[in-house]
Amino acid sequence: MPMTASDPCIVSLRDLDVTLIGAAGAVQVLRNIDLDLEAGETVSVVGPSGAGKTTLLMIVGGLERPTCGQVTVAGHDLATLDEDGLARFRGRHVGIVFQAFHLIPTMTAVENVAAPRELAGEADAFERARAELAAVGLGHRLGHYPGELSGGEQQRVAIARALVNRPGLLLADEPTGNLDAATGAQVMEHLFAGSRDSGATLVLITHDAGLAARCDRTVRLVDGRIEAPDEAPEATGVSAGTVAQAARR
Repeated sequence: MPMTASDPCIVSLRDLDVTLIGAAGAVQVLRNIDLDLEAGETVSVVGPSGAGKTTLLMIVGGLERPTCGQVTVAGHDLATLDEDGLARFRGRHVGIVFQAFHLIPTMTAVENVAAPRELAGEADAFERARAELAAVGLGHRLGHYPGELSGGEQQRVAIARALVNRPGLLLADEPTGNLDAATGAQVMEHLFAGSRDSGATLVLITHDAGLAARCDRTVRLVDGRIEAPDEAPEATGVSAGTVAQAARR
């Protein structure tokens, strides 16, 4: 059933495990994950490469399935949804910003942003797309193709696309990883502003301690599990308080 106003938890993960089987055998990517995310909060996910951060994000977004455990997002048990159901769920509830942009090269900026709205059958797709592009400072780039845009402009198009359906949950996987520092800072301002203005929960994977500190709290993954506060090394740039807060949730 959909989330109600009386339920502040937009994401609930219980006993979550992900195991991948490859030529070298089984690899446990996530283990014993219990995590709640509240509506409207900003959460950074940090940890070393290979810790399972992207897999966690993909599970929450319904793009991958866990080996076991329960994933509830916006009141929906994702295990009960088939692929078509997951696609409809993402269209209504989730916006995703990838590091590599993933724009459609044969579509203009406004067409890329309008696409999720069109797929949802909404008549105002292009009107909303133009408004979202204007909000990220690209009202003058509506007819440009991705190849005609800078990296920072492409990422802002991706942010506008993620926001166009007013999702309750925004997922961002290293959204500044392919950008220079100045452009990345500008992109993050748009992402934080967009999530704040729409009231969306923002989950941000980042290696940047400064970005992590801007979020309401931080979850640290190590070897596929959420690290307890007394295990967190001081050199991470993430305070013990924020990790402790994540562990208590």
